[in-house]
Amino acid sequence: MTTANPELAARRATWFRALRDALDRPLTAYYLLIGASALLLTIGVIMVLSASSVYSYERLGSSYAVVQRQLMWVILGLPCAWLASRVPLRWVRRLTYPAFSVSLVLLGLTALFGVERNGNQNWLGVGPAVIQPSEVAKLAMVLWVAHIYANKERRLDSLHQMIVPVVPGMLLATALVVVGRDLGTALVFFALMLGSLWVVGAPRRFFGLVLLMVSVGLAVMVGTNSERLGRITGFLDPFRDYMDTGWQPAHGLYALSSGGWFGEGIGASQQKWGKLPEAHTDFIFAVLGEELGMAGTLLVVVLFLTIAYAALRVGAATRDPFVRYASFGIVVWLLGQMIINVGMVLALLPVIGIPLPLVSYGGSSLLPSLVALGLLVGFARREPEAARALALRRRNRSVGLAASGRSGPGTP
Repeated sequence: MTTANPELAARRATWFRALRDALDRPLTAYYLLIGASALLLTIGVIMVLSASSVYSYERLGSSYAVVQRQLMWVILGLPCAWLASRVPLRWVRRLTYPAFSVSLVLLGLTALFGVERNGNQNWLGVGPAVIQPSEVAKLAMVLWVAHIYANKERRLDSLHQMIVPVVPGMLLATALVVVGRDLGTALVFFALMLGSLWVVGAPRRFFGLVLLMVSVGLAVMVGTNSERLGRITGFLDPFRDYMDTGWQPAHGLYALSSGGWFGEGIGASQQKWGKLPEAHTDFIFAVLGEELGMAGTLLVVVLFLTIAYAALRVGAATRDPFVRYASFGIVVWLLGQMIINVGMVLALLPVIGIPLPLVSYGGSSLLPSLVALGLLVGFARREPEAARALALRRRNRSVGLAASGRSGPGTP
């Protein structure tokens, strides 16, 4: 034992040193963002196929109809993500005000003429061609706030400069969403506002005042709507009103509990056979837990944390204030939405209709998320050390190809 302990300690030290050296490499954040995003997207397509198969067959006549639509959105989204990673930042910043303005117009049209689904008026369109403007507004809001704070970088010691026009603009967007009774998206907008104010150093007393005002607003919203009140009170004990408001969270818990450590296997979910509403959208995490077990759910959470770590690393290392604020805003958006969705499925939060980014079915959520991740990849590859490493790699590859061409067949 006395000889084994020093050897074990030495192996651990070597392992930690190797891990630290790997994390310190200039392209680490770049590859972590690409790898984690690709894995989440792959898991999402597989789980949409599995979770939607029964619903798709019953409603659309084919077990693959829903996943085919999701694949179409993936095929559209990947080029958009690639373009977002390559577009110059000055172009992105020029588009922030028009994008935010258009998103406000779409949110207003949704509040007035939107399509109601599951008690929320958050869809806009005609017939089957509908979009969810609030998902696009999340990305537009993040970039708009980052652009404003980047312009005000030297004036952010003033509370007035922190608040105007960011807080009024975000409150306006939140109010339009609340008119459509979409409490889940309103909470995400609110988290984005608080995160933005925190990263620029707003005083603590301001957060206390905002939290008090929002708590009063939420209490009024919940108290004046019986369906929303049932959702809020039902999550505390889903089995108390099992046949009504507790049905969805209760069956979500059944799915997770039956998955065990390693799950029942892909395609083997029982809850997706009509018992679990929204199995391929808001509650896909429950099906994932049933089929892939705790190992699968932890993998998904770790992948989101990996994206957050890489994005925050880029934001901390950059000298560009727009990149810093945009990176932090995207982390708050994606990670916050993941936490709300998982908490909803675990019955730790009320059921408020929030999809799991990159995993849940839906093009309105998937496309903005992929564009946001493409922007993060672009931020990572533009960092000076990462850019030099990529340039050196391309140069070495060109030299290697030239050398192999000279030594190929026919070379004397």
